[in-house]
Amino acid sequence: MPKLRDILGTALGTLITACGLNFFLIPNRMNDGGLTGLAVVLHYVLGWPVGALVFALNVPLLLAVTYIIGVPFLARTLVGVTLLSAWLWLLPSHAVTHDLLLATLYGGLLSGTGLGIVFRVGGSTGGTDLVARLLRHFANLSMGSGLLGTDFFVIALTAVFFGLRLGMYSAVALFVGTRVVDLIQEGLDFRKAVLVISEAGDAIKQQVFEHLGRGVTELQARGGYTQVDRPVLLIVVSRSEVQEVKDIVYHADKDAFLIISTVHEVLGEGFKELEARRRPGLGRANRQLP
Repeated sequence: MPKLRDILGTALGTLITACGLNFFLIPNRMNDGGLTGLAVVLHYVLGWPVGALVFALNVPLLLAVTYIIGVPFLARTLVGVTLLSAWLWLLPSHAVTHDLLLATLYGGLLSGTGLGIVFRVGGSTGGTDLVARLLRHFANLSMGSGLLGTDFFVIALTAVFFGLRLGMYSAVALFVGTRVVDLIQEGLDFRKAVLVISEAGDAIKQQVFEHLGRGVTELQARGGYTQVDRPVLLIVVSRSEVQEVKDIVYHADKDAFLIISTVHEVLGEGFKELEARRRPGLGRANRQLP
């Protein structure tokens, strides 16, 4: 069962999501995909409340997926679906702005922020994830393909019933919301991972230790053409330290080969502390997924 802190986090997240929907997207006949987006379309077609439709679409689907496949954290998902439905029912559907671009951006921002908070505390609001699980089970589609296909279907329905313009704005809201969820999940404190292939690996390591105080991981690799074994250095640094790493490598070996990539989140010594969330059914001895 979810803890009180997780329930409060889910309540806050679903409230923010509901604000984005009720104050920006729904009054302007837009949505950000998913089963909630389908509920918005049905709301205008059938005249039923969005909150009731979200609950009616999610709960039977959640129970079906649980029975057929098995879904971990059923209680967490049920709590999230119930809270989101309740907020959508209780909050008035009132347009803060009728400027479609502003409504799209603010609606996607709030919706994504709320969902990001829900995911951050280990919660879920069901939605397209449930459909994607069924599609993976019966049609052998990947989760990514199932999620993308379901969202595309909902956006297409929006375009059919409300016009291509609102359909395109809904697609923008979906994109904004997805990016915001990623930012909240991964954080804004991006780091840089540097791979160094050089004959002067020992000298580079020593300079990194002394001048940056960073650890260096030595990976064993073999050149595909030369078939010569040589170490590859992996160094994770902040963005401001990248130039220092370049300078160190340049002075040690001008012919070195560097690969620099963005790392969205780094957990462990010297960076952010790793905080594990223990969940039922995912202990060390049993990590079976549906």
